[in-house]
Amino acid sequence: MTAPLVLEAARTALVLVDLMDRIVALPLEPRKGTEVLATCEELAATFRSVGATVVLVRVERPGVAEQPPGSGLVAGLLKDGDVEIVKRTIGGFHGTGLDDRLRERGVTTLVFGGIATNLGVESTARAAGDLGYDLVFVQDAMTAFTAAEHDASVRLDFPRLGSVVEAANLTLTPG
Repeated sequence: MTAPLVLEAARTALVLVDLMDRIVALPLEPRKGTEVLATCEELAATFRSVGATVVLVRVERPGVAEQPPGSGLVAGLLKDGDVEIVKRTIGGFHGTGLDDRLRERGVTTLVFGGIATNLGVESTARAAGDLGYDLVFVQDAMTAFTAAEHDASVRLDFPRLGSVVEAANLTLTPG
């Protein structure tokens, strides 16, 4: 169980990584992609309800004429006012303009969820840390290809980079 964490909505953004049909459908551990998607959808609704920024990052393969089926965000995930970022590397910052878009909004804290914990989520978070953002990881809003990969990020890496919480222990204050 993680301790409760209270964040200021105006300075916080939720960053959800690679919630695309073809990725959510993969065999994942320690939780199914659909479970992660449901938790991420709840988090996004909470963030939107207090005026916090929601960022949805998805990957496109570079150098191909057509993306594989299921490469868009899960239907209904993107809402008016959200920021959609298309990445062509593992992380969501390189060459995407994400940093500029967050700074325009006065965001200083990033809350992470998505797939895969140790790849897209961790790579995006490490770049964010290098850029000076405070980092929060919602461990039950992410999953990986194996439970061991997820656990290594959540138990070893993420505590060194920021705070690790469960979705139920995260609160946003309007502001």
